[in-house]
Amino acid sequence: GGEIIFVEATRMRGPGQLILTGSLGGVLKESAQIALSFIRSNAQTLGVEPDFFEGHDIHIHIPAGGIAKDGPSAGLTIAVALVSLLTGRPARSDVALSGELSLVGRVLPVSGVREKILAALRGRAAMVVLPEANAADVEALRASVADLPPVVLVARVEEALAVALCGQEGAPCTE
Repeated sequence: GGEIIFVEATRMRGPGQLILTGSLGGVLKESAQIALSFIRSNAQTLGVEPDFFEGHDIHIHIPAGGIAKDGPSAGLTIAVALVSLLTGRPARSDVALSGELSLVGRVLPVSGVREKILAALRGRAAMVVLPEANAADVEALRASVADLPPVVLVARVEEALAVALCGQEGAPCTE
């Protein structure tokens, strides 16, 4: 859709559960589980302690709990939020992300790209990160809308992390 959502993540002592709140539908819950599984299976490569889940719960919340949310396109955003949490590297607040995440870290195409980019524009995002497979959708929108924010197309979650987390090459903190 064409609305900006925010993803919050925290870690606390607990039996190792994934807690999801914010009126999330089944597909969105699966997206969170996929993001967590990808990070667990690639922890060392991502700079995350391999045992981060032992003795700790992870809580992901998408505010506006009274509004139902669903779909796979927040998977990339959830993965970035989790890597930010688990590495201590802040996520840039001026970057909008959308993409379905696969278990092996591929960023899969999403629908509603026009609406997503226009929502990012309304929200004053400095950059939008989208799946490489949506390149044609981005170009079609560029032909009809003049002042689009820069769009970074990615094929893998690691590419999104490089631009969405502070302290990464090419990703200065804006705060």
